[in-house]
Amino acid sequence: MKKFLFYTLFLCLLISFHAKSYSRDLPPWFYSSPAHLSESTFNVKDYGAKADGKTNDAAAINKAIETAAKAGGGTVFFPAGTYLSGSIRLQSNITLYLSSGTVLQAIYDTTAYDKPELNEWDQYQDYGHSHWHNGFIWGEQLENIGIIGSGLIYGKGLTRNIPHDHLPKGLGDKSIALKNCHNVLFRDFSIWHGGHFGILVTGVDNLTIDNLTIDTNRDGMDIDCCHNVRITNCNVNSPWDDGICLKSSFALGYKRATKDVVISNCIVSGDYQEGTVIDGTYKLFDSTFRVGHTGRIKFGTESNGGFKNVTITNCVFDRCQGLALETVDGGDLEDVTISNITMRDIYNMPIFLRIGSRLRGPKGIKPGALHRVNISNIVVHNSASKAASTISGIPGSDIEDVNISNLQFFVEGGGTKDESNIEPAEKENAYPEPTMFGTLPSYGFYIRHAKGITFSDIKIRTTKKDYRPAFALNDVNDVVFRFLNIRKVENMPLFQLKKTLNFSLFQSPPYTDKKISSTPNEQF
Repeated sequence: MKKFLFYTLFLCLLISFHAKSYSRDLPPWFYSSPAHLSESTFNVKDYGAKADGKTNDAAAINKAIETAAKAGGGTVFFPAGTYLSGSIRLQSNITLYLSSGTVLQAIYDTTAYDKPELNEWDQYQDYGHSHWHNGFIWGEQLENIGIIGSGLIYGKGLTRNIPHDHLPKGLGDKSIALKNCHNVLFRDFSIWHGGHFGILVTGVDNLTIDNLTIDTNRDGMDIDCCHNVRITNCNVNSPWDDGICLKSSFALGYKRATKDVVISNCIVSGDYQEGTVIDGTYKLFDSTFRVGHTGRIKFGTESNGGFKNVTITNCVFDRCQGLALETVDGGDLEDVTISNITMRDIYNMPIFLRIGSRLRGPKGIKPGALHRVNISNIVVHNSASKAASTISGIPGSDIEDVNISNLQFFVEGGGTKDESNIEPAEKENAYPEPTMFGTLPSYGFYIRHAKGITFSDIKIRTTKKDYRPAFALNDVNDVVFRFLNIRKVENMPLFQLKKTLNFSLFQSPPYTDKKISSTPNEQF
């Protein structure tokens, strides 16, 4: 009996030791859930918040944050209720916990928001990208911060910085804005009507964004000049602008790449009425209502610092635009893997890769590179654009080393034989958009100023008969096609080649294998 009691006591001590050791590895949010509220929790109602949807609770919320910060950090807890507020100023070592039933609502009052700070570099990017202090919830030079819980951030009183909205100057223009922070966690909450940005993070490192729903009137989230980023399990509906957007602006006053980024298990959309994704009704816009149907995943346009080491996988594009990888301000876009993507009801081309020379930044900038990109396992159903997917550099700046494999594209088609003779303008310094070249001379892919390009296992079908070639190439070197599944259209060619070197086609019946070392102009 004594031995039994001894071993039982020993086992309990061992379990206790391991539990304490394990607890040191638990993330901060573990201690911020209601089951773990403790003396480090600061209830905003204890500091005067009314949560009645009428009173401006900003002073009480900020007092709770300040008190928690002075105590060394902790969780600022929001019980259920509607908290009307102006600027909320985050501080280091603080987590906001928005409990179920909490609505944190941006007030419609120009005096309630902090003024935008000065930024001597604001000429090089849009106004919204250049300022953070006028955000609804903002922070600068912070560490170890988070916003978690299943509550709602409602940007009702925010502006999206579009003149025809006719909103007064002085309103906040983004739901969450962070600059030069590290160790940041956003998890489980929703954003409705987020303003210019639902989330703008610039110069933020070690960032985790998980399980958010963003249903908004402009950009969902912009990840600008950030390192070590994980965006997972998010649902973003943004009909009028981009859903998940990587940027690398000059807003910090120097070039800084966005790098080491993972985007996975996300859904982006662009054709559901704002608010209906959050409430689960998923109502489509009326066909007569003007809307951009944007909602995509994009790199750019701000691209001074470039993009490096990015993975996008297991994502769904629903009634929106397609993938866009753009570098136009001198940064290098490199080492990118994109895989396991499904797209349905896409409003323009599925894939758009572009080098440009807008070069918005200090003098002396030269065009960047776009190279080492793998795109695989993509299914696209009902792409409405007559324009082909595009890989387009500019003269003297080729897109290089792109591998595209295992695609199934079901596109609208309907092009004419005359359209196969179109020579798209270069538009080297134009704003980059998939629609920038208009109708293109092919229905599958248009490739210009590129080298080291490989296509493998490609199936393309058109809803309407298309009399353009599937592929049009111009100024392309070292390009390989194999295992193509393309139906012949009467006597129309599969390829149109202009100024093409080292072309190869293999194992793509009914077309015969072909190698061309050099051709100025050829169709077959």
